[in-house]
Amino acid sequence: MSSRYSEPLFVISVAARLVEMHPQTLRKYEREGLVAPSRTSGNLRLYSDSDIEQLRQVKYLVEQRGLNLAGVQLALELTNELRRLRQGYERPTPAAQQLVREIDGLLKRLGFVEEPPARVQDGSSAKGE
Repeated sequence: MSSRYSEPLFVISVAARLVEMHPQTLRKYEREGLVAPSRTSGNLRLYSDSDIEQLRQVKYLVEQRGLNLAGVQLALELTNELRRLRQGYERPTPAAQQLVREIDGLLKRLGFVEEPPARVQDGSSAKGE
């Protein structure tokens, strides 16, 4: 998922703390194609802010909405499509504004909230896999 926050910043241990998941869960989600972190030349996973945002959405869909991973994949695809559509309707007409509000409501129901993720308390960003 591309986002305005896409520079890889966090190794898996930090990413796992940010989203309150076990690192093995992040590996599973990568295998399932739900997230695609960058890799260093040494093959360490590096998660960007947009990856963290997507992992938070996956967590919400699994834990709060009770979706299985196939359902999560569909929800992520719908999220991407709704975001794409929303970009085309950000004009100041009343009809466009209403459509944007409706799309935002659907995105919220899918667990997508567009805001930068919070940093780890100690300021860590890319320490140890």
